[in-house]
Amino acid sequence: MRNRGNTAAYIVFGLIGVGILVNLLSNPRDILVPLIVFGGIFLLYKFPPNRWGKSRGYGARLAKGPKRKNAKFRVIQGSKPNGDEPPKYH
Repeated sequence: MRNRGNTAAYIVFGLIGVGILVNLLSNPRDILVPLIVFGGIFLLYKFPPNRWGKSRGYGARLAKGPKRKNAKFRVIQGSKPNGDEPPKYH
């Protein structure tokens, strides 16, 4: 029973390979153009342009800008009753 799934997968992948090979031999441009486009996209994904040289884009200008100071928080005393006191309706 286990080999049945593997055999079906081998048959499907074999038929896909035969179809691609026949299409490549009959009209190679239909296969090569998408391969080149997806290959270029994959290379841009794997090696993004900001790694090729010095970064002169928007991110580089943000990095050189002034640093933000941390905000100083203060507690504002509210009018809520203290938690230690029993509620007024008891």
